[in-house]
Amino acid sequence: MAHTGDSVLILDFGSQYTQLIARRIRELGVYAEILPCNATVADIRAFNPRAIILSGSPYSVYAPDAPRCAPEVFTMSKPILGLCYGLQLIAQEFGGEVDKSAKREYGRAEITVKDKSAKLFKDFPPHANVWMSHGDSLSKIPPGFHVTARSANAPFAGIANADESIVGIQFHPEVAHTEGGTQILYNFLFEIAKIEANWNPSDFIESTIKDIRERAGTDTVICALSGGVDSAVAAVLVHRAVGKQLKCIHVDNGLMRRGESAEVMHTFRDHFGIDLDFRDASDLFLDRLDGVSDPEEKRKIIGKAFIDVLSEEAEKFRGAKFLVQGTIYPDVIESLSFKGPSATIKSHHNVGGLPEKMHLKLIEPLRELFKDEVRNVGRALGIPEHFIDRHPFPGPGLAIRVIGAITREKLEVLRSADAIFIEELRAWKLYSETWQAFAVVLPVQTVGVMGDERTYENVVALRAVTSVDGMTADWARLPHDFLAHVSSRISNEVRGLSRVVYDISSKPPATIEWE
Repeated sequence: MAHTGDSVLILDFGSQYTQLIARRIRELGVYAEILPCNATVADIRAFNPRAIILSGSPYSVYAPDAPRCAPEVFTMSKPILGLCYGLQLIAQEFGGEVDKSAKREYGRAEITVKDKSAKLFKDFPPHANVWMSHGDSLSKIPPGFHVTARSANAPFAGIANADESIVGIQFHPEVAHTEGGTQILYNFLFEIAKIEANWNPSDFIESTIKDIRERAGTDTVICALSGGVDSAVAAVLVHRAVGKQLKCIHVDNGLMRRGESAEVMHTFRDHFGIDLDFRDASDLFLDRLDGVSDPEEKRKIIGKAFIDVLSEEAEKFRGAKFLVQGTIYPDVIESLSFKGPSATIKSHHNVGGLPEKMHLKLIEPLRELFKDEVRNVGRALGIPEHFIDRHPFPGPGLAIRVIGAITREKLEVLRSADAIFIEELRAWKLYSETWQAFAVVLPVQTVGVMGDERTYENVVALRAVTSVDGMTADWARLPHDFLAHVSSRISNEVRGLSRVVYDISSKPPATIEWE
């Protein structure tokens, strides 16, 4: 679906916070998209943004290989906001100078607003703690610009040109640690760019249904329904558009959580009346994974097996012309990111490759939405709340939560421990306070005592994190009484375990998942 209202284009120079910028802009009711910084002028003009934001970057603007955008960006007569690296790029473009800072600033720093009449700092406190992440700073501001803010180590922490149509700041307003960060983004959108707030995910449903109907016509549409939030919302949205033309397929790959397939079949067949085909392919998947320990190899095997199974099932619907995928905007951004394939941490089995093998055209109704927006759409579509508020679940399923080689016995231990953990989180009203929680079976065995017998069994780690969007995360400070209760239940009820541990690592430096 092409968005037709006022919109903001974010040019990504490789910052870890770029997605956060888009989320914050959308939360203010304005549609935002991200393109890599080296996007062509034609692509930028085609998007027709009302304003442009230049992201941060791990690079130095004076480095030979520093990422740059097309110089025409600065002559399009669009309001521009530069953040950190974006500020330095603006300064360099207009004749200022950037050098390595005498003292780097990472983390919290206090800024002082120097120009209290600056539009970007309207209703912003005169002094505020903000989030810095830079080793370079402006040593000379460009002609025609003036200073709007400073910090102890960055005398030019904010600059603006004469009419304030081009502004930059050395800190990150999109990060929650910046006091008043939302106000700065608000001021750029509504005080400087004069944008109209007209982005509402609820309106998205009506226009997307219309687009899907026009595109699908009377043809059959196939959807692989895993039971995760994204595929569930995509399936219900497409079903609302084309009804019985939609044929869903649910594949049990043997790597699902306890009772998951039965719940998927019940919810979508009985509650929504969706035509849902079921295939138990657990033996095929587990046989192919036998003896495989490397997590990336696991992902590739699972992805290939999924394509093979789905292709076989799709043969039942020979007239199908379209395939629905629950691709969401972070998946799209990751594939387009300026950082490129060298920065890929792990592969995704649900994006790419599948349509080519099956000779189907893609329908990706959620590709413009972030996860929280997907959940809001799901609620508006009437999907049960217990489905909508489910924690994220990895595409490869439990395969990457059994560290090392997978066995059916380890999977059963994992399912049992995980089910107890999630059940108790809900019972103690802690589930909604965590972003993600799960159990992991470790490839080590330790000594234990069961009754009067010495045992030598597996270790299970419990992982629970709090987060806004999964890009950064902190370990959840769950009550000690709760953890003791869960540990006791798992130890008493799950055979094959000798020890339960709790993961207290944050992201970064750790990732949320273990593999």
